[in-house]
Amino acid sequence: MTALGNDDATVAQDHHGGDNHRDDVDASVNSDDPLDEQVIDIGMDGVDGYGDYVIDRSSVALFSGDEGGLTREQRDCLVYLLKNHYLSHDQKPAMWQTLMEHRSVLCARLNDLYLTLHVDLEGQVAYKRQAVPDYGGVNFPTLLHDRAYNREQTILLVYLRERLHQQRATDGGQVLVDREDMIDRVAEFRANDDTDVYGAQRRAENSIDALKSMGVLHGSADGERFTISPVLDSLMPLPRLQALLEWLRAETGEAESATTNDQGSGTA
Repeated sequence: MTALGNDDATVAQDHHGGDNHRDDVDASVNSDDPLDEQVIDIGMDGVDGYGDYVIDRSSVALFSGDEGGLTREQRDCLVYLLKNHYLSHDQKPAMWQTLMEHRSVLCARLNDLYLTLHVDLEGQVAYKRQAVPDYGGVNFPTLLHDRAYNREQTILLVYLRERLHQQRATDGGQVLVDREDMIDRVAEFRANDDTDVYGAQRRAENSIDALKSMGVLHGSADGERFTISPVLDSLMPLPRLQALLEWLRAETGEAESATTNDQGSGTA
């Protein structure tokens, strides 16, 4: 049985430019219209013969021949959303502020690429998903890879989500987890007939590294203790957690059943 899929992925490998702060926000404007936001943030040089605003794109041009209509901060935020699994206030406060100020225009740019933007205001995290046609139409071209969690990653995700929920219910601080605890947790689900202990541990270690690269875990200097990112609450809501738990129970039950049958089928 295959673990539930993760449709998020990195789109590009090279990132140029760092995070820039934007402090000159016009707080008097409150509009959800992307066009309004473009006119306000990009600037305009007058009205054309049809009575429409003309946007002065030279004010945001960053290179020769630049036809883009976004500021540097908006572009950096858009690229970050495309390259990474999620954007959180904890990790990128300035970029999160840019997203909040220009959410409509950035969402529109993602929609142009058949992507949707999901924002959890309470958890202060945002992430992209592949758009799905209404009424069962033909699938859109996609930039994302449909990637499934492997068995060890699924076990760890469930374990981390449960630990995060339990500790945050009593303590609002950071939730820490040791590498050894995670390896032991994965080992609990190893089939009885799996004698490759070294291989199982290596798969567990690789899964820890994968979750770290996804931003679910934040490592310490010694690499033995990790902080569980609160983003896991948003990326793995309760229904998804329950589905993964059912999958794990089915996997464990099948393994135990197969082992029992093998032991009982021997001949004297």
